[in-house]
Amino acid sequence: MKIESYSFGSILIDGETYTSDLLIFPGKIDTSWWRKRSHKVELEDIPELLQAEMDVIIFGTGAYGLMKIDKKVIRHFADRNIELIIEKTGEAVNIYNEIAKSKKVIAALHLTC
Repeated sequence: MKIESYSFGSILIDGETYTSDLLIFPGKIDTSWWRKRSHKVELEDIPELLQAEMDVIIFGTGAYGLMKIDKKVIRHFADRNIELIIEKTGEAVNIYNEIAKSKKVIAALHLTC
């Protein structure tokens, strides 16, 4: 999958526009992703990611970087030697497009602030 563009509140992936936070897996997109606490990602918010066998997990923290990743989430992926990238969503999109060419990647993207 290729992310064609991102702007505050909207992302274009393979010709389709999405306007809610989402998870991008190899071969599928989950548009129902939401967190218990809107701007904080905790382990219970990402059950599918915890089980995934990926090389890289990318978190897009919003246009202004307001979404935070709990330390337990960071530790979980570090303990499993899964590369974790946390960036504002605009930069996370660029990184995803580059890395997805050669590695198994999941992107968890917050589209607003």
